[in-house]
Amino acid sequence: MADQSAIQNTVHPSSNVRNPLQRFLLATELDTRLLGMVGALAIIWIGFHVFSGGLFLTPRNLWNLSVQTASVAVMVTGMVLVIVTRNIDLSVGSILGLVAMVMGVMQTDILPNQLGLGLGHPLIWVLSLGMGLLTGVAIGALQGSIIAYLRVPAFIVTLGGYLVWRGAAWWVTMGRTVAPMDPTFQLMGGGPTGSVGELWSWVVGVLACAAILVMLYFGRRQRLRFNFPLRPVWAEASLAVMGCGLAIGAVWVANSYPWPIRIAENYAEANGMAVPEGGLFIAHGIAIPVLIALGVGVVMTFISTRTRFGRYVFAMGGNPEAAELAGINTRWVTVKIFMLMGALCAIAAAISSARLNAATNAMGTLDELYVIAAAVIGGTSLAGGVGTIAGALLGALVMQSLQSGMVLMGLDSPLQSIVVGMVLVFAVWLDTLYRRNKH
Repeated sequence: MADQSAIQNTVHPSSNVRNPLQRFLLATELDTRLLGMVGALAIIWIGFHVFSGGLFLTPRNLWNLSVQTASVAVMVTGMVLVIVTRNIDLSVGSILGLVAMVMGVMQTDILPNQLGLGLGHPLIWVLSLGMGLLTGVAIGALQGSIIAYLRVPAFIVTLGGYLVWRGAAWWVTMGRTVAPMDPTFQLMGGGPTGSVGELWSWVVGVLACAAILVMLYFGRRQRLRFNFPLRPVWAEASLAVMGCGLAIGAVWVANSYPWPIRIAENYAEANGMAVPEGGLFIAHGIAIPVLIALGVGVVMTFISTRTRFGRYVFAMGGNPEAAELAGINTRWVTVKIFMLMGALCAIAAAISSARLNAATNAMGTLDELYVIAAAVIGGTSLAGGVGTIAGALLGALVMQSLQSGMVLMGLDSPLQSIVVGMVLVFAVWLDTLYRRNKH
């Protein structure tokens, strides 16, 4: 009798639904909001492709789009946790600018001149990145401590930080642009040498597919272990096909974008290679900053969903008073969230300065707008307690797609700002409607 009850408990709810679409969504347990964002992204891409004269959906533009999205994507993973706890961080762009300046000075002045490390020394990029991370974490700890222990609202603290750190970035070099970056450090910015090439891109794609299959397998085992309803086998297979198809498709696009002709010819000449009549095709492959962003996304997803710290964050966002009464040290958790945000700003600063091959005073300007907008568009509720890393990464891609598409169409910068502002307001309105209907 007990066995029969256990079997009944593992019957998935989708088995009683007749509508094919509803049955598919219930069986696969896909987030409808996430699917809606994917649909919106598809419409944006197709629309820009048509109105730009067929320039948007090309391997070159999609590859550049992925690189341009990387720095915002890294920061938005931390902004999700900040907003989930009903806080906000308006200083991320200024922190990025200050940390970029610190890392730039480390590479061009302190390490070569004061420590005697020559150009291209392997320790230069390591020490520079380490100092950048230390600076970002220290700034995050300072802001988080003021918010948590002095009870100053996060809006005011980070608004002050927005002004303070931007001014500090100017004082580091008295307004001078710092360039060039160390050759090894530049690899974090992408470009022909800052990509992993065709072979390793396929390796990454295969590993991604293997990871998807392993996750589905162990997820099913966990459901069996705790007697939870099992997804139908066809639903598991559909998820595997969609996930692997997405990974392989992304690798194919990255490998379809070749090096510029002149760079390929110089490479062939330096390595004694013969150039065919049709030209030498060397694929870029996946850019290193994209791999960094994806790696950060995976780590942050694990932190937010599989660790005690992540559970504390969402508990605080859902009900701060109840979380404190339950014994959660909400003040220390808040400090750690802002320290994590500072570290992510440092990683984004490394990507941005390496891509530009310089640290400028304008670096990071308005990044706070794009990061917050990406988080909200990705489904993170400003009311707190709700948000996903995957949704935020998709939101970052939506924001960068809008900007890239408008540039291809030749729209003026003021008009681009108007569109971004309207999209942000629209996203918050949709979030309000979603929460109202849910309750």
